[in-house]
Amino acid sequence: MKKSANTIEITSRGISFTQLWAREWQVKQQGAVQWLYPLVLFLVIITLFPLAVGSEPALLQRLGVSAVWIAALLSLVMGVDGLFKPALNNGTLAQLVVAKASLPLWVLIRLAIHWVFSSGIVAILSLLAVPLFQLGWFETMILMASIIAGSPMLLMLSAIASSLTLSLKNGAVLVPLIALPMQLPVLIFATGAVDLYATGLNGLPILALLLAGSIVSILVMPWVISMTLKMAWLN
Repeated sequence: MKKSANTIEITSRGISFTQLWAREWQVKQQGAVQWLYPLVLFLVIITLFPLAVGSEPALLQRLGVSAVWIAALLSLVMGVDGLFKPALNNGTLAQLVVAKASLPLWVLIRLAIHWVFSSGIVAILSLLAVPLFQLGWFETMILMASIIAGSPMLLMLSAIASSLTLSLKNGAVLVPLIALPMQLPVLIFATGAVDLYATGLNGLPILALLLAGSIVSILVMPWVISMTLKMAWLN
């Protein structure tokens, strides 16, 4: 009998990492339309921005990094509402709790796959800043590096906001209001690092700080999110 993507096979040895990863990967592939929306939003913003501000090269180069990062941030926030709500509605979260599976591991896997299909692709699409904003290749590569270094922390903050509003009827409206104030410092540091490189200064310490913050978030946030999800399920 064929198993659906929402079914988790529970054996006497529990739920393995491979099972969790395979299920979440299959679910993400089945929901291709949903994860395409944030990417389309990113492309729309960075495409319309040069049309709105004009074609002056100096102005485009000055605003290009901020425009790409704002588009990346908005596309990331847009896609987090469906991180955990489907799992709560279809009973996946209940199965994991009853089976005493590692919720932090499941959260980490779910967020890692979501990152690949969102910020990972956005980082590649940021290369469009070369023709759209007339940025140099070196500056664009630093921009890509800043997105890769800072986006995991942004995703973890968005996931916390999503888990906190999980049991609310109109929680999707509150997610950006909760997440964006916490994410603004990351945005400021990331754009500042690229600006330092553009002026001939060393922005590596800021990139290292962003990467360190993302690593700490990856190690700590899944535990916090899993406790919040368990409380939402109990309620």
